[in-house]
Amino acid sequence: MMVLISYDVAVTSTGGARRLRRIAKECQNYGQRVQYSVFECVVDPGQWARLKHSLETIMDAELDSLRYYYLGKNYRNRVEHVGANPSRDVDDPLII
Repeated sequence: MMVLISYDVAVTSTGGARRLRRIAKECQNYGQRVQYSVFECVVDPGQWARLKHSLETIMDAELDSLRYYYLGKNYRNRVEHVGANPSRDVDDPLII
């Protein structure tokens, strides 16, 4: 399933910049950045449980926010991109 994750971290607070980096890095482990604080993650239920738990452990619930948009398995029909920096199709082969 695809989950769109957006976040807002209070970087002016103590530890805010570190939390921002840690949240971004954790999201990058599971998906691709499509905007500065927005990631598309294609995950199975186990991966999703680990990622969500990790993000909610990193964040400060008093200052930061996370939003999850569940796009499901048929996400291709629900995502439209216009403009610069098109994202890659996560189901395409990855050649390193």
